[in-house]
Amino acid sequence: MNSYLAGVLVGIGTVLLAGAIAKWRTRYTPMGVAEKAEFLSKRRARMLPALAVIFLAQQASYFSMPATTAPRVVDTVKISAWLVLSIVLLAALATKGFWFHSKEVRELVDDENTRANRSHAMRSGFLFAMGAGVCVYVMTMFEPVTAREAVHIMMSAGIATALIQWGFLERRAYRDA
Repeated sequence: MNSYLAGVLVGIGTVLLAGAIAKWRTRYTPMGVAEKAEFLSKRRARMLPALAVIFLAQQASYFSMPATTAPRVVDTVKISAWLVLSIVLLAALATKGFWFHSKEVRELVDDENTRANRSHAMRSGFLFAMGAGVCVYVMTMFEPVTAREAVHIMMSAGIATALIQWGFLERRAYRDA
């Protein structure tokens, strides 16, 4: 089996496992649709900055690998898992999220304030990704950077910024309410 495919499968399996655990933890809690939406919204506000920390911590393992060494199978799996995590986080940022819940709950979770916060966070993420692109461009004047490293830096900056921004905006909205 190709090591990229193995990494993608590991990443998909991790996402499915996390979703199953989240569903399992709340299976016996009797809640109506509005209560469940409120519970999930508050949990999202707590989890977004934590996801950003996990995402950035994963970057340390990628950038600690010397560029001169030949990539090993485990490195390929790490890159593939990072790619799957990046795609899932981008999908969560671009959609209402909570894919394993009913449509009614997803509609309530995605209220007007949440849409405004998500839009602001995605705008910040885009600006930080472009800023990272400028930094990479300047860095290439002094040190060569591969295309993979440049994409990795820009995506990491944009996704992490959007996650942190959205999490803090959501937390502030709940604190002020």
